Amino acid sequence: MIIDTHAHFDDKAFNEDRETLLAGLPEAGVELAVNIGANMSTSAATVALTEKYPHIYGAVGVHPSDTAELTDEKLQQLSAWCKKDKIIAVGEIGLDYYWDTPEREIQKKWFRAQLNLAFDENLPVVIHSRDAAADTMNILKEEARGDYRGIMHCFSYSPEIAAEVVKMGFYLGIGGVVTFANAKKLVEVVAQIPLERIVLETDCPYLAPVPYRGKRNSSLYLPLVVDKIAEIKGISKEEVERVTTANAREVYNI
Repeated sequence: MIIDTHAHFDDKAFNEDRETLLAGLPEAGVELAVNIGANMSTSAATVALTEKYPHIYGAVGVHPSDTAELTDEKLQQLSAWCKKDKIIAVGEIGLDYYWDTPEREIQKKWFRAQLNLAFDENLPVVIHSRDAAADTMNILKEEARGDYRGIMHCFSYSPEIAAEVVKMGFYLGIGGVVTFANAKKLVEVVAQIPLERIVLETDCPYLAPVPYRGKRNSSLYLPLVVDKIAEIKGISKEEVERVTTANAREVYNI
């Protein structure tokens, strides 16, 4: 069985078949999926999904590109959601300098605030970091209260940074991108990092693996990611599934 550690099933791309798709995941070999909030609205939707489906868990948080909406009052709402039984992480939070909006100081302020929320609530974090490696690492080091428990989502940096974040306590979220022809750097990262520090994710409906690249992604395509990781590491698909599932349970305390 597989665990999808990062999905967005609240997205409108699933409006036509969400119920059928989610209800069928266990039969398709997906034991659990973790729906991830990206703003206040999708965090609320995530809470609702966790209450409807026994095999859907959730994370609440505000993506860096949406941090302009955050206030102290909304941070308190996130804190309240964190206390729900099936909300198991704070995320996705971080920095995004690719889109570079809102201004970087706003992104940094609320990244720090949400990191501290996770520490206060004793929850792992799901980190989004794009074109912002130096600032992300600096803030993680400055705000740390001991080792981190969390996932560096859709990891896109060098093997050297991968080794550094693993030392900090993070797992690397590996999804469909690893199957892309231009993913040579990520393939190198997967080859280098111990399997014991890798978790599976989709980021669905985005980033579907080859041969579905450009189409709607879902947890049903995770076996293709398993196949690629097994190929890179020269091990069996069963080993990849077993270890990454154990890793997901460990990081999320499921």
